[in-house]
Amino acid sequence: MLPLRDCRRLASHILSSLMKLHATPTQQYQTVTAYDKDSVEFNAIQFRHSLIVLPEVKPAAWPVSHFDQLTASHFEQVAACQPDVVILGTGHQQRFIHPRLIQQLTEKRIGVECMDNQAACRTYNILMAEGRKVALALIMETA
Repeated sequence: MLPLRDCRRLASHILSSLMKLHATPTQQYQTVTAYDKDSVEFNAIQFRHSLIVLPEVKPAAWPVSHFDQLTASHFEQVAACQPDVVILGTGHQQRFIHPRLIQQLTEKRIGVECMDNQAACRTYNILMAEGRKVALALIMETA
């Protein structure tokens, strides 16, 4: 009779040798694969600066280092992407954007949802997996 730890090791080896991984439809898109307080990963590539991401477009730098710096012109880059909805990651904590800053998005019937970065990353992945035309605008706060 094998000791329990050897049984577990053998079972793990058998399962790993039998498991086949199949590509999912989301692997062709920009998917959040990890995040922490100071960074986010898309398809295992780490970013430490603010950025805009759409499912079919590589992450693009967004020149915002703090929520209080946001202006209406920052949202021109987002509006140009023509998403149906924008998930705005406001940094470490959830903050709400003044409606005048996103007026151009509202006029184009583009929804904007504000949440902290971690919630924004989770929400983006869900909407992207559903096939929604979503943009993620993340503010990676710098000191």
